[in-house]
Amino acid sequence: MSEDKSTTIRNAWRAAWGNGDLESFERLLADGYVRHTKTGSEGIESVRTAIRTSQEAFPDLRTEVLETVEDGSMVAIRWQSHGTHTGAFMGVPPTDRVVTVTGATFCRFEEDLLAEEWVVWDPRELLSSVNIWKVGERPGDR
Repeated sequence: MSEDKSTTIRNAWRAAWGNGDLESFERLLADGYVRHTKTGSEGIESVRTAIRTSQEAFPDLRTEVLETVEDGSMVAIRWQSHGTHTGAFMGVPPTDRVVTVTGATFCRFEEDLLAEEWVVWDPRELLSSVNIWKVGERPGDR
């Protein structure tokens, strides 16, 4: 790899999450790649679905990598996504509202390839942005 891991992941994320270019992201993945979320572990097919679903619901979606910290085989990423909610997402019909969601991802590389990711973000931030319910409120509170 001719660039550092932070630059590599930044470029791949911009292509995948911002432009829907799955190939750029997939070229970065090691065999057996795993993405961990609060709902469990998933492989590349789930990531493909997440990117496609996000692009369909937020066609102008842009994900910025705000900061990276690299330490050996690990890269920590702080990111922020913005987009206009024009398609159904997470069971919520389109609202035409601009939403912003922030999160963090921790990546483990094997050689030059991304082997594992741990993704942390709060879906309540998204739901609050589309005014479905407020942060701190439970869905059944209304």
